[in-house]
Amino acid sequence: MTDTGSRLPAAVEQLWGLREPTRRGGPKPALSLDRIVAAAVGLADEGGLAALSMSRLAEKLGFTTMSVYRYVASKDDLLVLALDAAIGQPPEIDPAAAWRGQLVAWAQELQVRYRAHPWMTDVPISGLPAGPNQMLWFEFGLRALAGTTLQPGERASTVLLLATFVRAQTQLAQDLTRAARGAGGGPTVNWAEVVRRVADPVRFPEVAATVAAGIFDDDPDELPDDEFGFGLQRILDGVEALHRSRVSA
Repeated sequence: MTDTGSRLPAAVEQLWGLREPTRRGGPKPALSLDRIVAAAVGLADEGGLAALSMSRLAEKLGFTTMSVYRYVASKDDLLVLALDAAIGQPPEIDPAAAWRGQLVAWAQELQVRYRAHPWMTDVPISGLPAGPNQMLWFEFGLRALAGTTLQPGERASTVLLLATFVRAQTQLAQDLTRAARGAGGGPTVNWAEVVRRVADPVRFPEVAATVAAGIFDDDPDELPDDEFGFGLQRILDGVEALHRSRVSA
């Protein structure tokens, strides 16, 4: 790899096209960073993060592992690159729409991306959005709030809160679905049925009443979006309350 002297992490330099693999003359190699990243996303989509390793990636590409290392220094760097590629660019949102509607569309589409690549929620968060695609998501979220009374720091905090909520809710739904399906070879578990059989309504009156109301009777393979939508709207209620308090002040 060439040293650009930018003092940015190598993976961030690669995301922004600031760093290229070192070449020593000869024909242009058949391998490229874009091809490596696309293959990494494909492996993770097929088998999760556990299926993604530098050796498996090299095998999928038909090259040696050392050839891959010429382009990507480590698996950690590879995950940074793959995450930004998988999340992709955000959709264009009508800037004339109300700020709240823009953020709902933003959050819903972000959830779609996480669902398309479930492994993304398993990638540890190592910092603020630094890749071009992730930064564009951040940009679009901030733009939605540009016409509100929120201060710059409050707008940034709101967008980060929404991003964290989308990620957490998507991961929760994925984990519950895996558990309901008996992930790991264990028996499937119907939580509502467990509560009906073991939760004493005298000791757990509210839990028992909630389960009796059929709240958790949905097919675990088709978890409803009610939880996501409810939580999203309550966050936006709080943001709107802050905005309106200043409008009327």
